[in-house]
Amino acid sequence: VACLAVAIERWIFLRLQETDGKKLQGSLQRFMQTGDRPGFQKDLDDMGGCKARVLAAGIEAAAEGSAGASEAMDGTLLFERLQLEKRLIVLGTVGSNAPFIGLFGTVLGIIKAFHDLAQHEAEAASAVMAGISEALVATAIGLMVAIPAVVLYNYFQRRVRAIVGETESLSQLVLARLKSTEFSGADSPR
Repeated sequence: VACLAVAIERWIFLRLQETDGKKLQGSLQRFMQTGDRPGFQKDLDDMGGCKARVLAAGIEAAAEGSAGASEAMDGTLLFERLQLEKRLIVLGTVGSNAPFIGLFGTVLGIIKAFHDLAQHEAEAASAVMAGISEALVATAIGLMVAIPAVVLYNYFQRRVRAIVGETESLSQLVLARLKSTEFSGADSPR
């Protein structure tokens, strides 16, 4: 239940963190051609989402130069990554530990089955078989919990890596434009 709750919450959160790709691409192309920082900043503020917030932090800090913009984007991206990865530890922990809990239940069940065997030697075969079948249910339940948890954990980790990678790539493009303006000595709109 906890894994399902975390998965639903993370899915909704990641959907809300998306930046409209077409709007971002158009705005970024205009910025790369014109260097219009105020216009790009306004577009980013209007878009929202993780990528837009990281780029907006860089544009806002561009007045201190490309190094300041780089630091602002790196710091904002680090904060955003922590927000994107929040609660994923629950999925990873359940996915890695549920099989062991199931195995523990199986071991306890087998111990109980052999205890029953010692107590009821007359019905030995049926007592052992019933105990072992009950014990194996614990392993099955552990695996039924672990497999979806691991799949969900891997899915969300991949999504976070993709968002962070795309944001880093966009940050490098923005920095390249800021550096070209900075080194060319051209006056760009601020």
